[in-house]
Amino acid sequence: MSGVVPTAPEQPTGEMENQFKSPTALPDAPPDYSSHFVPGPAGPALPPPSGLPMGYNVPQHPGAIPLYHPIGGTHPIQYQPGKYPMRNQYAPVMWMPGPTPMSSCPPGLEYLAQLDNIHVLQHFEPLEVMTGYETNNRYDIKNNVDQMVYIVTEDTDDYTRNAYRNLRPFVLRVTDCLGREIMTMQRPFRCTCCCFCCSCARQELEVQCPPGVTIGFVAEHWNLCRASYSIQNQKKENMMRVRGPCATYGCGSDSVFEVHSLDGASNIGSIIRKWNGFLSTMANADHFEICFPLDLDVKMKAMIFGACFLIDFMYFERTPQRRSSR
Repeated sequence: MSGVVPTAPEQPTGEMENQFKSPTALPDAPPDYSSHFVPGPAGPALPPPSGLPMGYNVPQHPGAIPLYHPIGGTHPIQYQPGKYPMRNQYAPVMWMPGPTPMSSCPPGLEYLAQLDNIHVLQHFEPLEVMTGYETNNRYDIKNNVDQMVYIVTEDTDDYTRNAYRNLRPFVLRVTDCLGREIMTMQRPFRCTCCCFCCSCARQELEVQCPPGVTIGFVAEHWNLCRASYSIQNQKKENMMRVRGPCATYGCGSDSVFEVHSLDGASNIGSIIRKWNGFLSTMANADHFEICFPLDLDVKMKAMIFGACFLIDFMYFERTPQRRSSR
C-alpha cells in the first residue's frame, strides 16, 4: 500500500534508553578514587597574571601556599625564630651570634658574659599618645653593632596597667632569638601613700634567671635629694649601689645613674638614659645605655640590667593625660 509508512520493529525499553543516553552523562554513583594524593614533579614557573600586584608568585599546584617576595627581590624574606614583632617587614632582624654554653653561667646569660655595653630601646606606642590608653611596654636589647641580644615584653593585664599607670606592679619577660624565656623580672605593688621613709613604700624588683630561680633584688633607698638603690644577691645582701642625679628629668641632656661599690670608692658602671628630643618629652620611647666591666660577674650584670627597668618605670614612664568626660 502506497500510503503506509513502514515502521521500525519494536525494541525493548532498556535498549532504547541506552541509544539516547549522552556519552558524557554522569554515572549513577561516583567511582572509587584513592584517598592518597601523590604530587608530581613541579612544572616550569609561570609568569604572574596581569591582575595580581607585583611581588607575588602563583602557586604551581593546588594546595601550594604562595611566598611573599619584596619588590625587586629574588628570595623570600627569612625571619629569625622567636616572638619579635618586626618593625620593618622588608629587612630581617640581625641577631647576635649565639655563644657557647658556660658551666658557671645561668642559661641565656652567656650573651652578657661577652658584652660590656648594651642598649635598651623602648618601642614607641602611638596608641598611648593618641588615646591615653596604657599598653604593655616592649624593649629591644642590642649591642654596640646594632645586633639584637634580647627582647623584653611586659606581661600585665589591662586593668592593672590603666588603673595604676607608672606605679603598677608588672612582670617583664626576657626572651632570646629562639623565643625562650631566659629571665623574668617582677615588681610587686607597694603602697605610696605611706611615709617615704617607711620600708613598705620603697620600690623593689626581683630578678629570676632562669624563671623561678631568684638571683637578686634591686631595692630602693629613701633619699631626700637623689635616686638611690642597692643591688642585692638572692639572700638580700647588698652587693653594689646605684646613685642617680639630683634631677632625673634633664631637658636636653642625658640622665646618668652611676653604679658604685658599697664603700663608694670605685665606679663599677653606669645606666644612662639618652636624650631623644621629641620622643623623650612627648612619648614613652626611652633609650638607655648600660655599661659595666667585661669581667664582672654575669649575675651582677643581669642585676644592673634589671635596675634599668625599675628606673625607667619610676622616673621616665610618662603617664598619658586622660581626656576629660566633659
